[in-house]
Amino acid sequence: MSCFLIILAVAASFAPSQRSAAGIAHALEARYQHARTLKAIFFERYSDGTGGMAAESGTVYFSRPGRMRWEYESPEDKLFLVDGTNVWFYVPVDRTASRAKLKRSSDWRTPLALLTEKANLSELCQSLQVLDPASARGWDKPLSNDDTLLKCVPKGADAASYMVFEVDPEGRLSRVVIHESGNVETEFRFGNWEENIVIPEIKFHFQPPPGVSIVDEQSLADEIR
Repeated sequence: MSCFLIILAVAASFAPSQRSAAGIAHALEARYQHARTLKAIFFERYSDGTGGMAAESGTVYFSRPGRMRWEYESPEDKLFLVDGTNVWFYVPVDRTASRAKLKRSSDWRTPLALLTEKANLSELCQSLQVLDPASARGWDKPLSNDDTLLKCVPKGADAASYMVFEVDPEGRLSRVVIHESGNVETEFRFGNWEENIVIPEIKFHFQPPPGVSIVDEQSLADEIR
């Protein structure tokens, strides 16, 4: 699967129109272009479209240029890491870590590295629309009626795929909801945002613990062909 995921910021008073959507995009680029590092707590849930559900939570870190670290704490310890070149996924209980080149990764979280790159929604979305919170349905319903919702249809996406970004009155990203074909949905909620804090460099490097096997996803794919 493919997607584009990015942060936005805007005052909640914008009217729902194409013009205000452009204003939101501009506010996004201005708001986060100077954020060298970011930290937040997150809650993630996933629906496979057939009744299967999963929910996880933890802490996420971002650092320019395009690096991030997702530390899952519940219901089990896991690590998802983008070091700028590779994407790593490590589950300690499995004693195995997978590695993929960043451009080859299809994980929904990978484009979130754009939080610490130059944000440009016009390059990501073929259309932008401010949604009326009162008319939002399902997972698109806002956490707060004071928040602003922006719908992005990614370029090249199929007719069923789109994303909704929710922003609080102070311009912080509260939530992202990602819709894919087959009624597949992924939601990320964020809280306790911190900007331009000191994050140890080691946070963005993966050093396999002793005895942990490394699986290279591209090599595995080449073997299967």
